[in-house]
Amino acid sequence: MYGLIGRMIAAPGKRDELLAALNGSTGHMPGCLSYVIALDREHPDALWVTEVWDSAESHKASLSLPEVRAAITKARPIIAGFDNRVETIPVGGVGLAKAT
Repeated sequence: MYGLIGRMIAAPGKRDELLAALNGSTGHMPGCLSYVIALDREHPDALWVTEVWDSAESHKASLSLPEVRAAITKARPIIAGFDNRVETIPVGGVGLAKAT
């Protein structure tokens, strides 16, 4: 299993637009077990993205999907930066099969 947790900072006042762009790309992504976008309670322009994949390879392959490429193209101009990015190894939780 492969996980990513990161905070994305939108350009000032563009958080909702960024959220819409990210939500538009989360349809069918093979190997994606969970993709959660959350608002940051303390930073008005920040979003947290938490992803769980069956493998790092599935995550990498998702970046080539047409809908993901379109979302990246739409989001890139309104992203001010990224911080607090970590890779994880998910081992359990609600909705996750136990990793072996």
